[in-house]
Amino acid sequence: MVEQIKTAYVFPGQEAHAVGMGLDLYVHYASAREVFDEVDRTLGFSLSRLCFEGPAEDLRQTINAQPAVLTTSIACLRACQEATGNSIPQPTFVAGHDMGIYTALVACNALSLSDAVRLIRERGRLMNEAGQRTSGGMLSMSGLDIETFESICFSTGAQIAFIDAPDQVAISGTEESLTKARRLAQIKGARRIVPLKVSGPFYSSLMEPALERMRNAIAEYKFSKPSVPIIANVTAQPLMDLEAIKEELISQIVRPVQWQQAVENMIARGVTTFFEFGPGDTLTKLIKRISPGAQTFAINNVQTINEITRWRRG
Repeated sequence: MVEQIKTAYVFPGQEAHAVGMGLDLYVHYASAREVFDEVDRTLGFSLSRLCFEGPAEDLRQTINAQPAVLTTSIACLRACQEATGNSIPQPTFVAGHDMGIYTALVACNALSLSDAVRLIRERGRLMNEAGQRTSGGMLSMSGLDIETFESICFSTGAQIAFIDAPDQVAISGTEESLTKARRLAQIKGARRIVPLKVSGPFYSSLMEPALERMRNAIAEYKFSKPSVPIIANVTAQPLMDLEAIKEELISQIVRPVQWQQAVENMIARGVTTFFEFGPGDTLTKLIKRISPGAQTFAINNVQTINEITRWRRG
């Protein structure tokens, strides 16, 4: 029976942003409009217009990209719940890739939507400021094992930022270290090396200037006990304790995202089905690479919501 399956709701990070995201949901679903309208009121400007129309250069900025992806992801979730009469299976766990953990906190009622977008916009500002102190960025790489990627980082001064799949990572570093790492990875046979659409060397020690200010920012917000466990990015373990959740949010800006291990841990705890809510389908593809037998759904527009509705009627 569908109702007996164990599911996880997962939410993408800021690299998922794209101009036009969420527009069809806004047009077709009242619940999605409510999400975008609430965020616009909270922030005091039209983040929705930035999501729908760009310009891409402004949307790309971390201070905008992070709340934009969070807002669009929650709009996807709420629209899907509206369309299905809230009949999609409830999650056993929630998880988010990098800043997607803030979206997960909203989904499990640990943080209000308004507080989440305010906090994540401040997070984006702090990370952007820290990133501007050093000209750097991030690269996604695939085709080598983790030990080889670690060796490349050790040799070049870059740092592992994401461990996304058995042969895929993202690295952070200065422009010089990333240039060296790219060359070395090419020599060692990496298949794909792609710059990420971010404005700094995130999830690395280069973000340490933002650490204490992030701690102070988090202390200003009210968190509630999550309705289901949230999977940490740093440890890949389920969290329910509020202090542990806050420490996760603080430490993750300088520590690598353990996405592969997070997915494996959810599967080990019985999860068979993953619903990705948010722009794109990056996490769905990664989950399939980590566990080909997992059932996955990427819910990011009206068409995919219609497919879920038919699946539920099924």
